[in-house]
Order: sequence, then C-alpha cells, then structure tokens
Amino acid sequence: MSSFRIDRISEEVRHAVDAIIRDMNDPRISGTYAVTRADVTRDLRWAKVYVSVLEDDKADEMIKALKKAAGYIRHELGLRVDLRYTPELLFERDRNIAYGAHIAQVLKNVIPQEEDSHGEEPREEEKEN
Repeated sequence: MSSFRIDRISEEVRHAVDAIIRDMNDPRISGTYAVTRADVTRDLRWAKVYVSVLEDDKADEMIKALKKAAGYIRHELGLRVDLRYTPELLFERDRNIAYGAHIAQVLKNVIPQEEDSHGEEPREEEKEN
C-alpha cells in the first residue's frame, strides 16, 4: 500500500478521533487539548493517536480516560470512517506543544534581557529595518 494512502487514512483517523472525543461527555476529558497526530500501520490494524494536553495536572488522568474509552472510540470510528478494518487505538501523550510553549516563554524572558544589556535603544534607522 502506498505511503500516500496511509498518510490520508492517518489524517482521516486523526480528524474523526478528534471529533469523537469532543462529542464525549466524560468529565475526565476536558480542558485544553488537541489530537495532534495519528499513525496508522500499513496493515490498518493499529493506530497510535497522539494527544497534547496543555494542563499538566490533567494530562495523566485524561490519557488514562482515553485508554479506557478506546473501545468506544474505536466503535464510533468504525461508524464514521469507511475502512475494511477499524484499527485498534493506542493513545499517547504528545509533549511537543507544551515544549514549544516552554521554549517560547524562555525566549520571551531572554530577549528583553539582551536589549537591556546593550544599554541603549536602537536608532530610528535600525527600527525601520
């Protein structure tokens, strides 16, 4: 099977799983989160779904809730996506967005310190460029 087809199926699975999770009424699944990626195997038997949770205190509980609800989510996925085999879902926490936010905060703290260390503000010609 071509990798292009697998990529399309992975994106369709990601989109459908995201919609299914948003429709669920589980109080453990709340807050700011995003389904960032889904990797479907070539034989369409397994899909690893990466979920990014911005609140660290809720992240572990939410991933546990998703793992427990994997059967329900798989059933709903089978109804929404037309595939010969509905893949088994494995949920993993994706830390890339949280890491990116941390790096942005570090850069925000470093840049004002560098401007203060030069001692003077940039001239008008430098501000335009």
